[in-house]
Amino acid sequence: MTPQLQQAIKLLQLSTLELRAEIQQALETNPMLELTEEAEGESDLEVPGNDNSAAGQDGQASDDGDAPLDGPGVEPMEIAGKEMEEQDPGAFDMEAVPDELPVDSAWEDIYDSPVSSAAPERPEDRREIDNPDNSTETLREHLLWQMRLTVFTDQDRVIAMAIIDAINDKGFLSTSLEEIHAGLREELDIDLDEVEAVLHQIQNFDPLGVGARDLRECMLIQLAHFEPGTPWLEQARVLVRDHLDLLGGRDYAQLMKRMKCSQDELKQIVELIQTLNPRPGNLIADRKTEYIVPDVTVRKEKNVWKVELNGEAVPRIRVNPGYAGLVKRADNSSDNVYLRNHLQEARWFIKSLQSRNETLLKVATCIVERQREFLEHGEEAMKPLVLHDVAEAVGMHESTISRVTTEKYMHTPRGIFELKYFFSSHVSTASGGECSATAIRALIKKLVAAEDPRKPLSDSKIAQELEQQGINVARRTIAKYRESLVIPSSSERKRLV
Repeated sequence: MTPQLQQAIKLLQLSTLELRAEIQQALETNPMLELTEEAEGESDLEVPGNDNSAAGQDGQASDDGDAPLDGPGVEPMEIAGKEMEEQDPGAFDMEAVPDELPVDSAWEDIYDSPVSSAAPERPEDRREIDNPDNSTETLREHLLWQMRLTVFTDQDRVIAMAIIDAINDKGFLSTSLEEIHAGLREELDIDLDEVEAVLHQIQNFDPLGVGARDLRECMLIQLAHFEPGTPWLEQARVLVRDHLDLLGGRDYAQLMKRMKCSQDELKQIVELIQTLNPRPGNLIADRKTEYIVPDVTVRKEKNVWKVELNGEAVPRIRVNPGYAGLVKRADNSSDNVYLRNHLQEARWFIKSLQSRNETLLKVATCIVERQREFLEHGEEAMKPLVLHDVAEAVGMHESTISRVTTEKYMHTPRGIFELKYFFSSHVSTASGGECSATAIRALIKKLVAAEDPRKPLSDSKIAQELEQQGINVARRTIAKYRESLVIPSSSERKRLV
């Protein structure tokens, strides 16, 4: 492959955030490239709605229905040429320095002072300013911060640090006290009771329930901090302490017998327990926020679905007209060769960006045309779609379609979706048609949401319900789809009403 093709493929598979970084690197290494704020003429592709004329069926995609579906529809980028030579290469906006400064002003108050030679600026300092650390506090850091604010002896502080190190991300103690005590015995002359006493102090840290050895202890710690007059508090403690296994198994009949209470009373007790957090460590975020920037925007205007690139997703760049004008010299000096090489690289880079935009828009338009029913009616109307279908429609290889749809997002009236979301396998229907896996998942979710919580639907019953709608799905497939939706089994979904 030529270097130009390699570069085009590389840009094609980058996400929007990665592409921004790549463009920024190109701007820093190639003097021929510069940012431009000029608003180019916008163009887009349209997919006619269901009620439109035959233009919607033929893949016509513009307001007048004459433009083909696979038209370029991208914003033009400027490339060095005759138009650039006519521009003023020295057109820069610079503020003139005033002749006199006010007497009560210092030079540093108006203009940036050069860095003192005694304290030269380090590159890492600049990076800290340009890219501030936006990482959030981990659970361990949160607990250590509270430990430093707690009155501990030096010995207890060492024990507390060992206990905090043994707490996992969910907030539970992952190591037994005996193992922690054995690990500290060589350093400290302590008893197991001292380790447990420090653990009890840590269990009062925020978030409540942290440092518990099991779920029962975690819930009891949280219940201990409720107001004494809270209704059903004592019954909730008894249930958690003595009958938590029955509650986990949804054996409500046995619970009512053991607790000697009615169904309504048990419901009140269970509702109080459900306010507790079974994973207290999850309250402390330990991951950086990940932002999604949609690459394509889809909207409906006058029964026509319009597909266009997000013009704000990536910065606009062009060839610097001033430097491009210097390449007109015909000499072979090292400076001219340097500029000419960078000019060619800049043109290749812009051409690769334009090719990426054209391919992305072409693929997104094809997806919108095939999945118009989803945009109109929701997940239950999702059509089966595989990479081969789109590749055949746009005249590209399946590997190219895979690169285009990876980590690229589409903003629709129904939300933001990765392009890969619109691809799914199919299941045959009784009428000889096809139903997508996404539509089946949506139907399963709908059936579960409408079920009687006292008698939830089993996987076999869900398969029978779908069979009545003409969709033949095996029970094992239903179980697989249900687990992918993070829907518990029927026994775990059973509730008191």
